[in-house]
Amino acid sequence: MENIKLTALTNKISFTGDLYIDNLFLLAPKSTPVSQELINALQLWQFEELQLDGNVSLGGDIGVSTNGNKTQNNSEENQQKENLGSSVKKVLEDSRAINIANDESLRLNMVKNVYLEYANYIESVYTHYSTHKEINQEELSETVQELCIFVKDNKRFLLRLLPDTSLINKNFLVIHSLRCTVLAIATALQLHMPLSKMIELGVCCILHEIGMLQLPPQIYMGSKQLTPGEKAMISKHPVYGHLIVKNLNFPTTIQLGILEHHEKENGTGYPRRLPGDKLSYTAKIISVICSYEAITSKRNYKSERSSLDGMVELLLNKNNTYSPDIVRALLHTVSLYPIGTYVYLKNRKIAIVTDTVSDNPKCPIVQLVTEKQADGSPVILETENPEYAILRVLTKQEQSDVLKIVEEKRKLIEEAQKIAMELNTPTKSQNESQKQEEKVPEKKESVKATFNENETEEVDISFFN
Repeated sequence: MENIKLTALTNKISFTGDLYIDNLFLLAPKSTPVSQELINALQLWQFEELQLDGNVSLGGDIGVSTNGNKTQNNSEENQQKENLGSSVKKVLEDSRAINIANDESLRLNMVKNVYLEYANYIESVYTHYSTHKEINQEELSETVQELCIFVKDNKRFLLRLLPDTSLINKNFLVIHSLRCTVLAIATALQLHMPLSKMIELGVCCILHEIGMLQLPPQIYMGSKQLTPGEKAMISKHPVYGHLIVKNLNFPTTIQLGILEHHEKENGTGYPRRLPGDKLSYTAKIISVICSYEAITSKRNYKSERSSLDGMVELLLNKNNTYSPDIVRALLHTVSLYPIGTYVYLKNRKIAIVTDTVSDNPKCPIVQLVTEKQADGSPVILETENPEYAILRVLTKQEQSDVLKIVEEKRKLIEEAQKIAMELNTPTKSQNESQKQEEKVPEKKESVKATFNENETEEVDISFFN
């Protein structure tokens, strides 16, 4: 994939590969001539660079390249299609083979690797549909099933990663879809949903924004406020998504979940303004999760709010917008102070929330940020204890300052350990001297033994060596 300047495009030019706005959104398929109208639109949208998977075509619609490259054959395309989920399977297999025992940092790192690989997978699903208009349903369901099991086994570690949106350098749709999927599956576990229903929910979450691919990307990726006309276009994406999965013969539950995920309990949602008793249960879950994720995530046109703010807004549930049961399940999943939140305790310590207490979402488990046990293990506290009660959530700036202090402290400890090791490690000359000292007494003993046999006086002959 290479960058190409917009100024390089001319009317009716074509390429041997696909032309993209970015690595996800197809602008012109292979060998399709670029029209002057399209060039004018790109200039109006202020795009300066595009991405090209190929070269300028000299052979019209047969796709002959200027450098003689041949197009990929069908078997290569089929192999690529079959391998979309192979990377996820491999990283899951690798994670099972790692002996992490009770090492929290190793386990968190392992979970992070799996989490990032699922982001790559979701990106590949969207990209493959954009270029081929295909989605492998069987593979998608199997991959989501693996994710359901992984979330069940590693929920608190995954929820700890979710607040950090900087982990994933991907398109907004990929980040949003992955975060919603993990949160939805974790909430489904709290609701005791059967595995088959959780898989349907996970598939629906991954694909719930796929209708956006039918819209100009500058509408939902731009940094300016939307016009009424653009908002009307955005409101159509659930319908577009529904048509996509319907044409691909996805189950009706998934079709409805995608169509209704922006509907509200009070009937004020879109696209059909249906009341809660007419909505599918899958759509109700995604509606709550999608709103929470949107509140707590940064967008080009707004900054993110804290996880606490997001949870409080859902709990207020103004105008009966959301299903109370699902909001309650989300609360017990992430707690009032969601995992990954930095908090200030009554004992004047700073901690990070690392786990929830299912029967008391106001008092999660925390880990001190700046202190450890004598053996190096983390200090874990239960905030149900009045001495360790949470007083407030740290601001974004306070959190940044604390993490800088922790990093500086870690570097100082490493430097001190390095110096200590150097002081305790003998130099080359010291080693040679020690070896020489060890060598001399051995000679004395051998000489002593020899002379003792002759009943003569012991003689030190080391000076002759």
